[in-house]
Amino acid sequence: MAADCEAWLNANPVEVGDLSDSFVSGEEDNGGFIISNKNINNEINGNCVASSSNSIHEARLKAKAKRRLRKNSSRDSGRGDSLSDNGDVVRGTSVAPTSPKSKLLDRKSRLGKGRGLPKKGGAGGKGVWGRSGEVYEPEAVDERDPNYDEDQENCVYETVVPPLDERDFEKTVTPIVQEYFEHGDTNEVAELLAELNLGPMRSVVPSLAVALALEAKASHRELTSRLLADLCGPVLSHSDMEKSFDKLLRELPDLVLDTPGAAQLVGQFIARAVSDQILSKTYIEGYKGKVDCEYARAALDRAAVLLKMSMGGLRIDSQWGTGGGQQPVIQLIKEMNLLLKEYILSGDSKEAERCLRDLEVPHFHHEFVYEAIVMVLESNGEKTFKMVLQLLKSLSVSSIITVDQMRRGYQRVYMDIAEINIDVPRAYFILEQFVDKSFGMGIIDVKLRDLCPCRGRKRYVSEGDGGVVKLESY
Repeated sequence: MAADCEAWLNANPVEVGDLSDSFVSGEEDNGGFIISNKNINNEINGNCVASSSNSIHEARLKAKAKRRLRKNSSRDSGRGDSLSDNGDVVRGTSVAPTSPKSKLLDRKSRLGKGRGLPKKGGAGGKGVWGRSGEVYEPEAVDERDPNYDEDQENCVYETVVPPLDERDFEKTVTPIVQEYFEHGDTNEVAELLAELNLGPMRSVVPSLAVALALEAKASHRELTSRLLADLCGPVLSHSDMEKSFDKLLRELPDLVLDTPGAAQLVGQFIARAVSDQILSKTYIEGYKGKVDCEYARAALDRAAVLLKMSMGGLRIDSQWGTGGGQQPVIQLIKEMNLLLKEYILSGDSKEAERCLRDLEVPHFHHEFVYEAIVMVLESNGEKTFKMVLQLLKSLSVSSIITVDQMRRGYQRVYMDIAEINIDVPRAYFILEQFVDKSFGMGIIDVKLRDLCPCRGRKRYVSEGDGGVVKLESY
């Protein structure tokens, strides 16, 4: 190729003026231009060869235009752009994008368009049921709807709860009664029973509650009597109560196996029910001469005796007592003081333990410890000192009084010793001895012993003592 170009140049010499860098020059003649540049195109072996630099420049422009067009092809593919013969980009009419890629990229920002409000006024989007605060009116029924059924217009839908059978009854009602023993709210029990479809098992509720109370404490029996009185009327009828107590009398032989005193306790429940007007006064008389079971006769006899005693002034509504947290604090303090005085007279620690346990106030045992120590401080003899130590030791070993309650009782005495000392001048001295003995017997630990307060001894010099320092004696 190089040899052919050299041969052509030798055959066609080019002047120096033709090698100028300016490839466009001319003079205006008659309103036109006379182009004086020379573009020589010769054929060598059938190929066209550009002989001037303007051809190279035009080729560069075309290549540049093509690169620009390819660069913006994805963005301007739908605009109908084309390239002219001289390399200029010609804008065509707008054509809708057809490729999937162009459709995805066609989503443009709404910035500068519209008022900037959310789409559909906030009522559009996935999981949106309408505008905020919009209230829908009831939709009219279209009788021309193919799914329209005239029989469904007057239908009334209600929730149907199936009646409880015997097995489900015990599983459902037993936790309700046991929870009632903890909170003592009869209204809550009435609401829970009203939500159940008891059906024929309605008359079994009182007998189940009494059976659970027989194995519980005296305070739980008192709560059961109150529950029966509150349920009679709103939830249970008088006939349901009579059927329930009839069932208890029939099941007494089985109840005695678990609770030996079940006959006497059921008799007390019957007497309390008659007193609360749950059962009629003729209920006991209706069984005269018709009872073959000895346990049922014992229960009815017990109820009849209690009702006769009530005519003489006995209050049947307090036969169970009020134990636990149901008792006032002042009443508990009085009973604890009576318990301590009875123990000092009898010396029976087992009876004292039983009486303290029957109070059912384990959270209030610190008051018992406090009253016992104050009794020691106010006493004058060694008998009370030793007996109270033995009682506290016995209660601590049996864990009837916990370590925490014992500690709180001693700490309360420590805080009130200054006031006690006003009435008992030797209170500090006796307390120190009692605390040391308690630590020696293992009732308290060394940390509680070291917290024991001691009265500071004053040193003073009398004028008639010759400057001799004397210690205050107690």
